[in-house]
Amino acid sequence: MHSSSNSAAKYCSSSGFGSLARRKQVDSVLAKREEGPRLAQRLSVIDVVAIGVGATIGAGVYVLVGTVAREQAGPALTVSFLIAGVAAALSAFCYAELASRCPSAGSAYHYAYICIGEGAAWLIGWALILEYTLGGSAIARGLTPNLALFFGGQENLPSLLARHTIPALGIVVDPCAAVLVLIVTILLCMGIKESSLAQTVVTTINICGMIFIITAGGYIAFKNGWPGYDLATGYLPFGFNGMLAGSGIVFFSFIGFDVVASTAEEVKNPKRDLPIGMGISLSICCILYMLVSVVVVGLVPYYALDPDTPISSAFASYGMQWAVYIITAGAVTALCASLMGSLLPQPRMFMAMARDGLLPSFFSDIDKHTQVPVKSTIVIGILAAALAFFMDVSQLAGMVSVGTLLAFTAVAVSVLILRYVPPDVVPLVSSFHGSIDASSPLLLGTDVEDVSSLKFKDPVKFFDHGKGLNHSEGTSISTSIGHKQIDQDDGNHEKRRMIAAWSITVVCTGVLILTYSASSEYLPRLLRFTSCTVGGGLLLCGLIILACIAQDNGRHSFGHAGGFTCPLVPFLPVACILVNTYLLVNLGGGTWLRVSAWLLIGAVIYLVYGRSHSSLLNAVYVPTAYADKVHRASSSYPVGED
Repeated sequence: MHSSSNSAAKYCSSSGFGSLARRKQVDSVLAKREEGPRLAQRLSVIDVVAIGVGATIGAGVYVLVGTVAREQAGPALTVSFLIAGVAAALSAFCYAELASRCPSAGSAYHYAYICIGEGAAWLIGWALILEYTLGGSAIARGLTPNLALFFGGQENLPSLLARHTIPALGIVVDPCAAVLVLIVTILLCMGIKESSLAQTVVTTINICGMIFIITAGGYIAFKNGWPGYDLATGYLPFGFNGMLAGSGIVFFSFIGFDVVASTAEEVKNPKRDLPIGMGISLSICCILYMLVSVVVVGLVPYYALDPDTPISSAFASYGMQWAVYIITAGAVTALCASLMGSLLPQPRMFMAMARDGLLPSFFSDIDKHTQVPVKSTIVIGILAAALAFFMDVSQLAGMVSVGTLLAFTAVAVSVLILRYVPPDVVPLVSSFHGSIDASSPLLLGTDVEDVSSLKFKDPVKFFDHGKGLNHSEGTSISTSIGHKQIDQDDGNHEKRRMIAAWSITVVCTGVLILTYSASSEYLPRLLRFTSCTVGGGLLLCGLIILACIAQDNGRHSFGHAGGFTCPLVPFLPVACILVNTYLLVNLGGGTWLRVSAWLLIGAVIYLVYGRSHSSLLNAVYVPTAYADKVHRASSSYPVGED
């Protein structure tokens, strides 16, 4: 038998700072039975792909190709996009497994809550809220000058939509940006199918614009002998390091496919369609990015590209000034699709956090007619519109990346936890406490096989044919022998889990030390080399141990089994953690100061409200083997009926 004193904390609900480690159960049919109205499951795999591509391909690619080619990669820009696409695919593989196993509107917040704990989940969700809000406002602001091109310039825009300066405050207000945000908000309130249809239309127009660039530009470049590649400096004018630096910049143009995971509850077949949708959308984006970069860099030498309008200027150099309207139409539709991609997941994030009690229940309300969180969508739309109207959020653009990179890192860590140390206890909320005796030895660490310790309201009805209630003397002897074997197996199992948990911790510590030391050029050379060696050693030691020990058998029954599984575990998730942590460390001190202030505000809100209102506040944790039995017993035989 396990010691009761050692296990009590494991099975009883946490209090104080122990609440940070509270983990919730994967959403199941039994759990959904209690939640009330649900989101409408109306999205097909085509809708998922349209949302993923639309949210990923923003107008950034219309500018990035010029900046990165001129300053970092040169003609090797295509390879930079390929490397960045492979790095993004690492995160996509991790997302695909968790999205098919744990389909929930909370996305990375939901996965972190299940695998890591409530504290980490709250910070991930809070960082993503910042990303979606600032990202949506910045995109709306960027739409105004692009739309103005169709009117012949910003001075020709209608006065109600043109930008104005408030002299007393020195603020430039943008009514057009605010109106666009409100239009998208209304569209999102109409229903997920309607908004996904609009996303499909604008994404299709955007892709057609990119295909025009590829075909027309490719024809011109072929006709003129691809002058951009006929250079004395060669294919790598900035060297291999320049090409890698370019990959780090263009990596952010792949951010957006994770929005697909936030629609998990609205997909008809999430176990199949979510991984397929993520894979196809990321592949489409990578192929389009590479082809566009091949053509643009081939049209003119990389050093002659205009950093602001590289594609338009490349076509204009061949006398095709009219092409600017097609390219601008593509940029506008790309921005519109990105705006919808930024505003779509945030109400669902609020809804997921409100369901868990970390935010007021107001945000979890789902409209009965449209089956979307209308209240959350309206509140967030008004907030984003106000920011777009009053603030030039371009200076805060670096903060947008933090939420996504933190989410990517947390998802990769969650995959490692799922494979090696999946949760072996699950919470029973207060509504189920009447089904069992919470002081029974089972909840205090008794052997899992000792089912007679459960005190159900009607044990005869719960156990089939009274199994486990009456034992003969011979059966008792054989059972005691079996218990000894179980104790031995349990001991080995717990030892393996402890080794795996420490190995994951060592890997994450090594990654942090290695990436920080490698990026800190101000450190003395000896200290920097020593730190990199220590960090690399910890990373390799932890990775080798994880590769050698067996994965936990509990992973097979975790969540919705039978879906996509991430390949090359632990190597692929660890590589994902390494890439994303490196990018996080290199975001700059100013960005981290601003993000830290936002995260500090979130920590205060959690301590004041979320911790004490969490749905797991009074939860009792029981072994996973018994959780379904408790749910079934409570479902079939309501508590309180004798």
